[in-house]
Amino acid sequence: DFIRHDFIDFFKEGYEHRVVPSTPVRPRGDPTLLFVNAGMNQFKPILLGCPDPRSEMVSYRRVVNSQKCVRAGGKHNDLEDVGKDVYHHTFFEMLGNWSFGDYFKVEACAMAWRLLTEEYGIPADRLYISYFSGDTANGLPADEETRLIWLSMGVRPDHVLPFGMKDNFWEMGETGPCGPCTEIHYDHIGNRNAAALVNADSPDVVEIWNLVFMQYNREVNGSLRPLPQCSVDTGMGLERLVTVLQGKRSNYDTDLFTPLLSAIHQCSKAPAYQGRTGEADVGQVDMAYRVLADHIRTLCVCIADGVYPGMTGAELVLRRILRRAVRFSTEVLQAPEGALASLVPTVAHILIMDLINQNEVQFLSSLKQGRRVIDRTLSNMDKDSAVFPASVAWSLHRNLGFPLDLIDLMLEEKGKMVDKKEMTVLEDEYEKVLVIDDGNRVDQLDLHSLAELQSQGVPHTDDSQKYCYSLGSDGQYVFQSCRASVLALYCDGALVSEVNEGQCCGVILDQTSFYAEQGGQAHDQGCAVPCKANRLGCMVKHTTTHLLNFALRELLGPSVNQRGSHCTASRLRFDFSVKGSLSVSELQQVEELVQHIIRQNAEVYIEEVLLYKAKQITGLRTIDEVYPDPVRLVSVAVPVSDLLNSNTTEQASVELCCGTHLLRTGAIRDFVIVSERQMVKGISRILAVTGDEAKKAQETGQAMQEELESLAVQVEAASSLSMPAAQMLSKEVGLLMNVRNSP
Repeated sequence: DFIRHDFIDFFKEGYEHRVVPSTPVRPRGDPTLLFVNAGMNQFKPILLGCPDPRSEMVSYRRVVNSQKCVRAGGKHNDLEDVGKDVYHHTFFEMLGNWSFGDYFKVEACAMAWRLLTEEYGIPADRLYISYFSGDTANGLPADEETRLIWLSMGVRPDHVLPFGMKDNFWEMGETGPCGPCTEIHYDHIGNRNAAALVNADSPDVVEIWNLVFMQYNREVNGSLRPLPQCSVDTGMGLERLVTVLQGKRSNYDTDLFTPLLSAIHQCSKAPAYQGRTGEADVGQVDMAYRVLADHIRTLCVCIADGVYPGMTGAELVLRRILRRAVRFSTEVLQAPEGALASLVPTVAHILIMDLINQNEVQFLSSLKQGRRVIDRTLSNMDKDSAVFPASVAWSLHRNLGFPLDLIDLMLEEKGKMVDKKEMTVLEDEYEKVLVIDDGNRVDQLDLHSLAELQSQGVPHTDDSQKYCYSLGSDGQYVFQSCRASVLALYCDGALVSEVNEGQCCGVILDQTSFYAEQGGQAHDQGCAVPCKANRLGCMVKHTTTHLLNFALRELLGPSVNQRGSHCTASRLRFDFSVKGSLSVSELQQVEELVQHIIRQNAEVYIEEVLLYKAKQITGLRTIDEVYPDPVRLVSVAVPVSDLLNSNTTEQASVELCCGTHLLRTGAIRDFVIVSERQMVKGISRILAVTGDEAKKAQETGQAMQEELESLAVQVEAASSLSMPAAQMLSKEVGLLMNVRNSP
């Protein structure tokens, strides 16, 4: 883990790279991939020039990370090579740094060379550099610039070697960004000239780092055009780097694999692993060790990321990997049934250590900050006092994630302690604002306090600014700030003139931009400043609820009537009356109509109109409640003025609504109905998700569909199954039904 951490830290601290977490190995929104097979997969939108303008990705310039990768099936497939040599894997970690329109060849090469030779201390004479030699057919010149960069850094000329398209020109696929690359190779033997063994499939001279220079775009007609923005995409296999730094000749001899090989030996009847390859590996025993060690890692990581052995696509590849592992385990290593699963704890131990270490790194900065707070507080205290302020301890707990018992331990070392009674008061106050029924509920003003406010002439809070937001040119929502004055304080069921530090209270302002829960929309959250993500999430779900209401009535007729709804940042709930239950086909049609309106990126028109005029609009959606006058009208795709003047025959979603809404429907991005069920006879409830959650729901649904198809095949052959096999099949069907019926 130190090797991985040093890599990340080198680019983060030394060169201001942004650390981006690894994505799951199941690709999201990329049907061209079975698995995430390179560190650049999650950055493809940037390289393709189409990042979501609402995402953080648009701000990426320098990035570093360690990405989980699986290369089994598809264009990059190492499955057949695993076990035969000592450096191929189906699952591996790829360390990488990226520049998106920032630095280029000179900086990328200099950073890589400094990290390897200075930070990691790898002897320079063991490193060999390959660069692109050019290609006449594609009209590409030799990458002389890169060759000269390496030479200027002191790399020996006989260690800088030219290679063609196959080895040193990287392409994303048939079309898209591409460019020459320069690779760094390591000679495990040393004290010789190993230039002839570079790119020659020698186990002693292996590539460890590939630096790709995105300069061109491969067009549909096969031609190459220069990119308007050049980028750097590098990738270095952690397993190979660990091998080099631990002075081993094989990846399987490092501490990433040796505990696993030992566990395999313990559960098999084969002799201990000896690291042999080729003809020396009699009976392919050592090959079986490597296959099993590699495959169980892949199985564990894939299953943890939601890819299960199945019948199609990535699931079918994983099924093949599992069966390949079982074959080597039982037939070659003569391990008993269940041996494969018995290796899972060892894999978890090795890989979860990394998770623990990452959490350690994340908490260390908070620990340092908390230590400073404690020391500063202690220095300001009376030296004779043994009681540490509970409010400070509670702040460390709530804001920096310090466990309360850890705070007690740290203070005990200083001869201090927290006032337990005061801490209990703070905990009780916090309990009052815990999440209850889909939202944080604070105490409501009681009738006496309301009357007192009225008698004092305190005006109602002006919350009109909750509707004051706009859509910027970059696609991001801009919420206006609001400067307010405190008019009153409410604490413990009464109006008070002051509150003490650490007390929980209600603050009554003359004006606010916060949205209070109403109209089925959850209230805003924030600390003096509203939480933008929460507000935007509610806006997305509320506008989507209107589209869902419209789609149901449009497809199923006027018998559909809204009976209630609730919108939070994470999902929406919609209750409606309907004759009979909805079929799968009908739900799919509803989904498709909503998705169609989303793709249109239709404008959302909002206007206050007199109630009697609003009620004259054809197709107006209302529910059984009292509306103010004038009312707030929300129309999708059709201007309110056109509706009022009957200047359109176009059907539109138009409702009376006090909620906050998107200005265009495109921000919803996607829509999926995750469940529909009858609450009581005649009343149905739909739960739905949008955006990334919708994508996840689609992927889950696809996986369930494939599992169902697999079970259907087994059921057809059920007549020939033994009783135990039939019982197992019945259990699998039951599990699938449980998943289907879960919320």
